[in-house]
Amino acid sequence: MLVRKAKNQDINSILAFQLAMAKETENIDLNPETAGKGVLAVLSDSTKGCYYVAEREGIIVGSLLTTFEWSDWRNGTILWIQSVYVVPEYRRKGVYSKLYSHIKQLVFENSDLKGIRLYAEKNNLAAQKAYKKLGMDADHYITFEWLK
Repeated sequence: MLVRKAKNQDINSILAFQLAMAKETENIDLNPETAGKGVLAVLSDSTKGCYYVAEREGIIVGSLLTTFEWSDWRNGTILWIQSVYVVPEYRRKGVYSKLYSHIKQLVFENSDLKGIRLYAEKNNLAAQKAYKKLGMDADHYITFEWLK
């Protein structure tokens, strides 16, 4: 399996993953045009984040997005993992583990990167189990949000 930084030509796969994930995890039907523009914005501007994809035999079977949080306490950047999706028939086959390992290696290799964070939907117990299995723990923060 190959993990690599996403390219512009990966947009259709990533968009399909975003639409499927929203429906699967939160029963939300995203507007494909809006979501497509959002994916393209990241692919076109690395200051917004970076998508990574996992390929098996030339087929994209998973992806995730990293975004950035500046930590004044650590004088460095925390990578947030977001928008994780693995094609259903490839789940429990090490795809997310490989993606996560790739991100973790980026943190180890770059002294400006200080760690990894992510959030999981409260009822997504399978995702939480996968994250714990890879050595992540639930932190002591509660996430609050206000979305327009």
